[in-house]
Amino acid sequence: MLDLDRLAEFVKLHRDEFAAADPYPHVVIDDFLAPELARQVLSEFESTHEGWAHYHHYNERKQAVTDLELMGPTIRELMTALQSPPFLRLMEELTGLEGLLADPEMQGAGMHRTLPGGHLNIHSDFLSHPNQPTWRRRINLLIYLNPDWRPEWMGDLEMWDPNVQSCVRSVSPLFNRCVIFRTMRNSLHGHPQPLACPPGEARRSLALYYFQETREDRELAPTVYHPRPGDSLLKRLVIAADDRLLGFYTLLKRKFGVRDGMVSRILRYF
Repeated sequence: MLDLDRLAEFVKLHRDEFAAADPYPHVVIDDFLAPELARQVLSEFESTHEGWAHYHHYNERKQAVTDLELMGPTIRELMTALQSPPFLRLMEELTGLEGLLADPEMQGAGMHRTLPGGHLNIHSDFLSHPNQPTWRRRINLLIYLNPDWRPEWMGDLEMWDPNVQSCVRSVSPLFNRCVIFRTMRNSLHGHPQPLACPPGEARRSLALYYFQETREDRELAPTVYHPRPGDSLLKRLVIAADDRLLGFYTLLKRKFGVRDGMVSRILRYF
């Protein structure tokens, strides 16, 4: 399913680029999947009508399917391939990180879509797995599935400097484009402008996250959202309040096994 030989050549050519990228290690791979495979994945994505969890709160408004059983057969096969030992070895070679682990629970990963008006404020991702206390999150992989995407739709992935003063790189979510980046506390990213695509369109992506075993329990390190320069005091306060609520929710997930689906049934009405 994956052209591992082609990806291996890409890794050899771009390892140094990944390590030296600004504002944090990352790389962009166009035409990541074979064209026919990418088209089939998009077709299954568009025909998926059930199982969408709603991540609706002040800092984020998107939907996700995280259960493999609710995905189409091609997408299931692709997600499995992206978590296979041969692909993990390629990821280790690209990033210089050893012992990368796939997440069978796909916490926060899977099929993502943002509808008109949706957004994702600038943030750094959660760094510890809610149900695997010794796992540290290390790598994000995103595959975009948006044919004929237009810049005025405001869906670019923005990568910001560690002080949240400016966007250093903006990556358009073009069809069959893959972005891989290190997951650290200063890996600030998002698409904070409300999505301006017309009704019937959406910003679509597949997301996978990779971890390392640390052999000791890690403190919870939930997603942290940040205001941008020029945000009003009120907006800064609301971002911070929402951020604290998310931290509390992450604690509930680890301590009491709260599942995203339970909360999604409430958030879908907001």
